[in-house]
Amino acid sequence: MKTLHDLLLLGDPRLYENCEPVLPEELPMVTAWVADLDDVMKQIRLKYNFGRAIAAPQLGIMKRLIYMNIDRPVIFINPELVDLSDELFELWDDCMSFPNLLVKVKRHQSLTIKYLDDQWTPQIWKMEGDLSELLQHEYDHLNGILCTMRAIDEKSFKWRP
Repeated sequence: MKTLHDLLLLGDPRLYENCEPVLPEELPMVTAWVADLDDVMKQIRLKYNFGRAIAAPQLGIMKRLIYMNIDRPVIFINPELVDLSDELFELWDDCMSFPNLLVKVKRHQSLTIKYLDDQWTPQIWKMEGDLSELLQHEYDHLNGILCTMRAIDEKSFKWRP
């Protein structure tokens, strides 16, 4: 079982790596990976009072897997973002890998995500606003990109109040 101490923090070189796709034969391992992601996300919520989704590489699981739990758990296996809107919006982004830092970034207003669910069934979900932003953030983790790398400018950083 993974804990908050297993969460990779800003500066860990693994956070900058591209992740490998989840293979069909690894599907039985997804349940254990998601349980770990859920446990750590709950610990982040208790300690820092935020956390809606987490990407597998944040726990050193270098696979293309995102776990989200807002009103229900959703597992995104090998996600692909398509149809990103031209319209962008600015926001202060946060990240579990540096929980006390906020970074001002621009994100696409809407997108479509194609992914496999935990039954290896293809899914498509059109997202807007905060869900679109959330999935862009987590998807970036799968490609070794942190929101610090997307900062609007050198003044786009602040400590969480």
